[in-house]
Amino acid sequence: MASLCANSTTSLNTNYVPLHSKNTLLHSVFNFMPSVTRPFAIRCSNIHRPRPKYRPGKFSDPNYVAIFDTTLRDGEQAPGAAMTAREKMDIARQLAKLGVDVIEAGFPAASEADFELVKLIAQEIGNNVDEEAGYVPMISAMARCTKKDIERTWEALKYAKKPMIQTFIATSDIHMKYKLNMSREEVVERAKSMVAYSRNLGFEDIRFGIEDATRSDKEFLYHVIGEVIRGGATIICLADTVGCNLPNEYAQLVTDIKVNTPGIEDGICSGVRLVDVTINGIGERAGNASLEEIVMALKYHGEQVLGGLYTGINTKHIFKTSKMVEEYSGLKLQPHKAIVGANAFSHESGIHQDGVLKNKGTCEFISPEDVGFTGASEHRIRIGKLSGRHALKTKMLELGYNFEGKQLEDLFWRFKSLAEREKNITDDDLRALVSDEATQSQIA
Repeated sequence: MASLCANSTTSLNTNYVPLHSKNTLLHSVFNFMPSVTRPFAIRCSNIHRPRPKYRPGKFSDPNYVAIFDTTLRDGEQAPGAAMTAREKMDIARQLAKLGVDVIEAGFPAASEADFELVKLIAQEIGNNVDEEAGYVPMISAMARCTKKDIERTWEALKYAKKPMIQTFIATSDIHMKYKLNMSREEVVERAKSMVAYSRNLGFEDIRFGIEDATRSDKEFLYHVIGEVIRGGATIICLADTVGCNLPNEYAQLVTDIKVNTPGIEDGICSGVRLVDVTINGIGERAGNASLEEIVMALKYHGEQVLGGLYTGINTKHIFKTSKMVEEYSGLKLQPHKAIVGANAFSHESGIHQDGVLKNKGTCEFISPEDVGFTGASEHRIRIGKLSGRHALKTKMLELGYNFEGKQLEDLFWRFKSLAEREKNITDDDLRALVSDEATQSQIA
């Protein structure tokens, strides 16, 4: 899901736009990333007040991209990912340390436990300046488009210095007919009135989600968005709920909305300035856009490729945060997961190993230390059947053996023979290769 946000004509010129995860637009923004689907949101322009500077001097910078993390809400909605209140508080504290701008804490109306947790996060994390990050994150929560949900959300979030509500309604014909049993007129009235009700309760930051936006009639979509902007919405989320759009279709939808909806600013390459993500990309169905991938793409491409875009994320906390979410959610990462997977900075192929041993930059575009990958030097080289002589020599030196010339060549071929039979080569396996008296004499 992603978001384009609303700006006042008198507000700071931030072009503040969230890109929520599962968003096909992400593919068009970072076309080297896989396309995942879900909502995208747009910022409106009828709120006649300055935007709060969550980070002084940064939100007024049009190149600053804020991070909206929904690990605790959409992330936990992944089957099997339920976490305890203590675990979610630990993650919320870690997200603040990471430097996340907005933390979506949960769904207060879903249960008493969720209400109490969102309230606790609002009270503690929504008021304390993290010593390392140096700011107070905005705390957000989800609410259905009803007074009861919105009131419950306000009761939970009102303790935060910067509370944000995210309420939503579906606009596709199939959803309105079979799920909502509402007419178009009723949907527009409900949406507009509930945004106004949210503002009357005290919310200054209101994200309004358009569920199944990508299958909605465009003219009706323009109308709904215009009305909720007039009602006081500051961010509009456009959801590709069933994941039906290709990247170019999603990009065209954004373009059409920008052209046809009063109050919409443009929306990372077209102006997106708030990106919705989860740690490790966890979430319902096919998951969400990964915080670690988006943030590192901006860090390594933001200056030269994307016109100077940057975030406030302390990337050295990425690996620790990833491992915490993996442990608490029980959702194990595939080894080849970008940035944080077990194999992300490991090399077993002889060609890659030789390059990395000579210069890390030959096969590592991102530094493992940059994302807080601990113990990188011990895990970077893995010995296997595809490993070469350079890697074997280096590994044997770590074990206390020094081989040169013919001795190294003989050892290498004994090693290759073993690796053809054994999938996982241990240090003890390598020591066992050094068993004859002649070889022992070569020990360093």
